[in-house]
Amino acid sequence: SHVKHATAISARARKVQGKFRTSALVTMASSSSSYVNGKADHHDDHPQAKRTKWVVPSSRMAKNTHNPIRAIVDNMKIVPNPDKKMIALSIGDPTVFGNMLPPPEMEEAVIECVRTQKCNGYAPSIGYESARAAIAKYYTRPEAPLEAKDVIFASGCSGALDLCISVLANPGQNILVPRPGFSLYKTLGESIGVEIRHYNLLPERCWEIDLDHLQLLVNENTAAIVVNNPSNPCGSVFTKEHIQDILKVAEKHRLPIVADEIYADMVFSGHTFHFMASLTTEVPILSCGGLAKRYIVPGWRVGWVLIHDRHEAFEAEVRNGLLRLSQRILGPNTLIQAAVPRILQETPQAFYQDTMALVQRRSDKHPSLSANRHTGMGLGASAAGSG
Repeated sequence: SHVKHATAISARARKVQGKFRTSALVTMASSSSSYVNGKADHHDDHPQAKRTKWVVPSSRMAKNTHNPIRAIVDNMKIVPNPDKKMIALSIGDPTVFGNMLPPPEMEEAVIECVRTQKCNGYAPSIGYESARAAIAKYYTRPEAPLEAKDVIFASGCSGALDLCISVLANPGQNILVPRPGFSLYKTLGESIGVEIRHYNLLPERCWEIDLDHLQLLVNENTAAIVVNNPSNPCGSVFTKEHIQDILKVAEKHRLPIVADEIYADMVFSGHTFHFMASLTTEVPILSCGGLAKRYIVPGWRVGWVLIHDRHEAFEAEVRNGLLRLSQRILGPNTLIQAAVPRILQETPQAFYQDTMALVQRRSDKHPSLSANRHTGMGLGASAAGSG
């Protein structure tokens, strides 16, 4: 009797299994469809999807990405009039005409890295330890100390900005950026579904931030405030007092700051640049910088993020998030980042002074620019590239 009972159960199981297989095949066949030109094309008599045309769409991220500066520059084909002297308004690259060159100490530092043949392999995604330690030492301040662990290398300052915006904001959230301002903030944010909200700068106040307008833009979906100082394209340099007022707003709303400080220390005589992180012990700040502007080598593509944490606000997720994001492309060129310690140590102070003196002299030759020199940087930001 036990054998008959077991046989009956086995037969029923096979019958159920057969029905399940039949049902699954029917379901698969009925749900089979191909998508041609965005429209579903159902084939009841074909179990497999069949495409009749080659249609390969781009991703939503690609469709949402637009860089207005590069859209012009990358497609620019101009043949100068041979009968007239060209007036070059530049394309944001101070190296184009060969009249602004990096110091020989920088060249030798890179050449030495090539000769050692020790920098030809992969580096850690966040950069060489020695290079990060050199950056931390150079930019540390008593009020804002840094260690190697607080430095993340990136492909230029634009790469650093990309890391910061990507690590802080989710699709559907918003970030606050200056107007007028660097268009890349919008490019980077909108490509990942982040809303860009523009706060006004006040020309009558040397392009200071309209703090009342800034606060009107803050809501529950605001992820961060982007502050660009010295300013591109305005050429202004914020006073210590104005920076402190900005920080009060950030502290009030508990918003981290992404400080675009690629033009750090590039100011005319009589003006002083202040790193934002040096003026607060409350607001967490991600500061973005690089070699491009001050060292006149935008094509070398070395930038960095300086993590100025406060109250361990970045500790739980942001630090690890920056590490994960940096692992997507494994950092900038190894030869250049390996040369960074020597570049920082051996570049003579006279090089920085001579560079700004040259920019100031040329600014004085143009009345419209000279009149604006009270803002602090003048032409320093007119060579506005991608950082």
